Amino acid sequence: MKTIPEYGLPYEEVLAQLEAYGAEDPDYKSAKTWSLVYYKDAEYTHFLSQAFEKYMSANGLNPTAFKSLKRFENDIVAFTAELLHAGENATGCVTSCGTESCMLAVKTYRDYARQTKHITHPEMIVSQTAHVAWFKGAEYFGVKLRVVPLDENYRIDLREVKKRINRNTIMILGSAPEYPHGIIDPIAELGALGKKHNIPVHVDCCVGGYLLPFMEQAGAQLPLFDFRAPGVTGMTADIHKYGFAAKGCSCILYADPAYFRAQCFVKHDWPGGVFASPALLGTRPGGAYAAAWAAIRANGRQGYIEMAKQTMENADRIRNGIREIPELELIGDPLCSLISYRSVDPVNCNIFAIGDQMQAKGWHIDRLQHPDALHAMITCAHTDVVDAYLADLREAVDAVRGHPELAFKGDAATYSVVGHLPLDRIVKKNVLEIFAKGYETGAGDIELSDGAAITGNEKLDGIVNKLILKDMEKPGLLRKSITAAKVSAVGVLSAGVAAIGAGIIKKGKKK
Repeated sequence: MKTIPEYGLPYEEVLAQLEAYGAEDPDYKSAKTWSLVYYKDAEYTHFLSQAFEKYMSANGLNPTAFKSLKRFENDIVAFTAELLHAGENATGCVTSCGTESCMLAVKTYRDYARQTKHITHPEMIVSQTAHVAWFKGAEYFGVKLRVVPLDENYRIDLREVKKRINRNTIMILGSAPEYPHGIIDPIAELGALGKKHNIPVHVDCCVGGYLLPFMEQAGAQLPLFDFRAPGVTGMTADIHKYGFAAKGCSCILYADPAYFRAQCFVKHDWPGGVFASPALLGTRPGGAYAAAWAAIRANGRQGYIEMAKQTMENADRIRNGIREIPELELIGDPLCSLISYRSVDPVNCNIFAIGDQMQAKGWHIDRLQHPDALHAMITCAHTDVVDAYLADLREAVDAVRGHPELAFKGDAATYSVVGHLPLDRIVKKNVLEIFAKGYETGAGDIELSDGAAITGNEKLDGIVNKLILKDMEKPGLLRKSITAAKVSAVGVLSAGVAAIGAGIIKKGKKK
């Protein structure tokens, strides 16, 4: 296999190849995506690229060398602290993304608890809808997760939080909003609990950090979500989301500098010199700092308020449109720009099959599970496509209604099967196998669906599908049945999952 050209290619040819590689990417410039990308327009993107280019080779590793980058960082942190009412002593830094910010918080509270309370078996309390970055951080940094279910409003259940507080609790997490359903957790109540028990309360505001404050300034009535809630000790906010900065730029803040000191890493006796770092990354790309700083300066407070107004108008139109489709229902009462919706009849109008129909119409659609749903993250750029989205959604529902077999075809098959199989270890093992195979040298695209491999015409597939349809009708039925009796169904379903893995891996390999 030969991948490096013997001689360098002309710039124009390389740029053309770059363009060709993106032919199958989501069409975000036409506002056909509902996650991953925050795209304003071509002129604005060109402006950000100019800002990025000016500092593209600058390195934030050493703040005493590139003083410009430290000035950008100071301004970004100060602006974010002002937005989130962090107070005069607020301390923080810029990071590469929300995941880095969240993982840093896990490390910080772990080390702070070790230093101040001598906790050696740390635990953290999170909701089941907390962003997966918190689960990742817990795994990376050896913190035990105490996962709390949701209340009837899809918020973290405060009664369950109280039950899980113990002497090893290093932090409590709230989200504003959480990613799956766009629900704002009861931050004020969590803060009060934390204050009562002397436990830090962190707010994951990665999505809402550059939207909720401007919604509020535009007149929206929102519950407390930031440092104004007593007991809130830290927050994370992504500037590359609703701050419309270039990828990747996030921010982590603490009200008390003592927490930030627990975040920092220092190696004073390294032969390479004294080394100190505020975040996970060593090299920190200067272009992202410059573009984030430029975004804040170019949009200004009023610009962000106007974008927030347009975003909420678009979100209202989407929510109202979904409410008018009798086969669908919104999950919870999302107050900002993230929504999720599900089918009222999961068997005869499968929501994942609806997602496949929408995808075939050119929309990039995210799927959720527990419960089965589709997801949308709405921005000010969606104004001109809302009507088309809703019209296509109506057509997709009509095409799927009365065809339960569509749950086991296309991309719907993966979520329909995996989301309802109670064999967690087997599912995780097969997903890991699929994902890891996709990163082998010479691998092709990662393919997460293969309807033929999953369903086919085999008797086994038919049994598995019938069981899953039953579980769709009564969620949890399959898990209860298998837990109650270790019957042969376990072996049948294990083989079914193995077939999924084998089929997807085969399809994903480069031919």
